[in-house]
Amino acid sequence: MANKISLTNDYPVIKNSDQLYNRALGLIPSVTQTLAKGPGQWVKGVAPKYLVKGKGSHVWDADGNEYIDYMMAVGPLSLGYAYPKVDEAIKKQLEDGITFSMMHPLEVEVAELISGIIPNAEAVRYSKTGADATSAAVRLARAYTGKNKILCCGYHGWHDWYIAVTARNLGIPEAVQAISFTFNYNDIDSVKNSIDDDVAAVILEPVVFQEPKNNFLQKLAELCEQKNVVLIFDEMWTGFRMAVGGAQEYFGITPDLATYSKAVANGMPISILTGKRKIMNLANEDIFFYTTFGGEALSLAAVKATIDELREKNVPKYLNEQGKKLKDGYNSIAQKLGMDYTKAIGYNWRSMAAFDEKAGDPLVQKSLMQQEMIKRGVLWQGFHNMSFSHSDADADYTLQALEESLSVLKKAVDENKLKEMLRGEPVQPVFRKVDNFNMKPVKK
Repeated sequence: MANKISLTNDYPVIKNSDQLYNRALGLIPSVTQTLAKGPGQWVKGVAPKYLVKGKGSHVWDADGNEYIDYMMAVGPLSLGYAYPKVDEAIKKQLEDGITFSMMHPLEVEVAELISGIIPNAEAVRYSKTGADATSAAVRLARAYTGKNKILCCGYHGWHDWYIAVTARNLGIPEAVQAISFTFNYNDIDSVKNSIDDDVAAVILEPVVFQEPKNNFLQKLAELCEQKNVVLIFDEMWTGFRMAVGGAQEYFGITPDLATYSKAVANGMPISILTGKRKIMNLANEDIFFYTTFGGEALSLAAVKATIDELREKNVPKYLNEQGKKLKDGYNSIAQKLGMDYTKAIGYNWRSMAAFDEKAGDPLVQKSLMQQEMIKRGVLWQGFHNMSFSHSDADADYTLQALEESLSVLKKAVDENKLKEMLRGEPVQPVFRKVDNFNMKPVKK
């Protein structure tokens, strides 16, 4: 019988998941379309591999096992699975069509909506993926400044200009690798030391899990203005979640360009580029940024409905409050158990469990926690990506599951049995953590 949400579950049966996985091997390179969703980020042999249904904050796998989900499709589901008002908007638009031979009124209506929310949105463009939008922003920055080099901090997608700085840069020309570099978050000197006369743009996630210190973001904005460098905020995570107006609104800083995708359409595929008109006007005739599906109407209808809900229900406030329960609760449990080697870090709306190597391999610690949370009906990668559908009951139950799972981890650490108590293969390193993020331009 398939597992329900229960503290007394056995480990889930994942027969159908494994059969699908075996069919995919050799047919789909790396098996997955999204690295964070793939089997490398889950305990192989214990975790399900395929989900078939979602409702609210709960999901069901290919074998019918039910879970509370704290990944939320790796971020896009700000409201929750199958959220009625968004789905109704999609269905209503579907009756009239999906994509057309000419422009659709929703392109204008949504742009007006965005421009009233995002501080720098003097102009708005759409595409389909976050990488599309960040790459368009980089091209605009180069066109506007007449310069070439890019400094980045965080994760910005799969396109050449960004992947050039990572360990997966095979296939990217050396000429591209020679003009993409990184800097360290909260280290304004690392930016100052990296900027030369050929730097076109600084692009970063305004926050990931660290908070900006010593007015880092403000100093960065001032430095970019002084050096004639375009400042780009990659707000895939912070947009419409940290505040409805994203990090721009939250911190009171207006970048030259900004990019959005996750959270804005509750799961429908769309990305948004916003920016100051003096730069965005280059997209009229000087640069090329067009896609067949940029004006696809179902996603635009979803954006409109999602933003209405985010504003009407003050969703960012709710995400902060519910997420605080989990973040503070995790830390309270760990402290009570005397586990000084793990804590939840980050913002309330998206916190992450961190593990110290003094208690053993952090990835094995995380894997054992994931294994035990899955057993208890919580789909958990160490993150608490909050949605409007995460109820008080979800939070209360999750804290119980966390306490039991942390107790298992403590026992494993105390008895030096971490690997022994793990029933499957541990999770692999997260992509962004193993790559070379310490490159600096060589000033000539």
